[in-house]
Amino acid sequence: MELLCLGLSHRTAPIELRERFAIAESRLGTLTAEIAAHPDLGESVVVSTCNRVEFYVATHSQAHGFEAINAILGNHGLEMRGDAFFRRETEDAVRHLFRVVSGLDSMVLGETEILGQVKKAYQTAQEAKATSRHLNKLFQRAFNVAKEVRTQTNITRGSVSVGSVAVELAERIFGKLAACHVMILGAGEMSELTAGAMQARGVKSIFVANRSHERAVALAEKMGGKAVRFDEWTREFTEVDILIGSTAAPHHVLTRKQLEPVMAARRQRPLFCIDLAVPRDIDPGVNELDGVYLYDIDSLQAIATQSMEIRRSELTTCEALINKHVGEFTAWMSSEAIRLSEGSSECRRAQQDAQVPGI
Repeated sequence: MELLCLGLSHRTAPIELRERFAIAESRLGTLTAEIAAHPDLGESVVVSTCNRVEFYVATHSQAHGFEAINAILGNHGLEMRGDAFFRRETEDAVRHLFRVVSGLDSMVLGETEILGQVKKAYQTAQEAKATSRHLNKLFQRAFNVAKEVRTQTNITRGSVSVGSVAVELAERIFGKLAACHVMILGAGEMSELTAGAMQARGVKSIFVANRSHERAVALAEKMGGKAVRFDEWTREFTEVDILIGSTAAPHHVLTRKQLEPVMAARRQRPLFCIDLAVPRDIDPGVNELDGVYLYDIDSLQAIATQSMEIRRSELTTCEALINKHVGEFTAWMSSEAIRLSEGSSECRRAQQDAQVPGI
């Protein structure tokens, strides 16, 4: 029995091509079952995310296996031929899956979301009765490998995006963010991503102020927040816990002189300022005020870069751990093939003995 993987990912194909091959969740079970039912295959798991579409199968023939997958995909207008598509066979397929679920093949090194996505794909395949001995063993081992990689290395340590760094720092200051109010000055992409990360952690409310009020309204609606007019944002500022600056103003829109009396009225309630603007929106002098924590884009990016370097330094350890498991799994496959072969030989001998006439 051989294990095969056919697919494409963010490493091999642009988003325009990946989105063409993306499998809707409603179709995943049906397609997985259709692949597994092919006479040249037998087992199947299909993984489809924004960054990858991969088909894992167990087959008795490597050449016929790849052709069988593409024959089925061709019926759906999805045939995978060309430089953007990769093929992995047995040991390489096993290693590839172990690296994927461990976050080593992800756009953000060490991210853990992919593990949940692969688990869901495997569950879908099980529900479609598309897996059996080999893929069950493979995916269960893969999930154990991912757990070991996370617990025995630092590959997931630290935040690696401006948004995640900002959330991590905010949680150090406020603890849980459920009671926090966020104000966004400007409606730029970085500001939206950072506010989105805050929203994902359950902040209480989000205010958006922008010189173009229409853009403020659009972003506020997207965040489930409230738009305020740019020349009136200070009226809402008393209750703000987290301020995100991302305007195109050529000068500071928040100065120490403006902030000092506000902080005095807040009675030691801390304020976390994230300045994503260049030129900067927030006067660096505000960081000298008690209870004010100011981070600009360079300081956030430096923290993210440091975290990514920590993760990269763990790659050798991760790869060694994965190689150990690949060796163990392929050894199991070899012993399984021998066992099945010997079982078939014994069965044939028994049949031959049964045909020998008695004396």
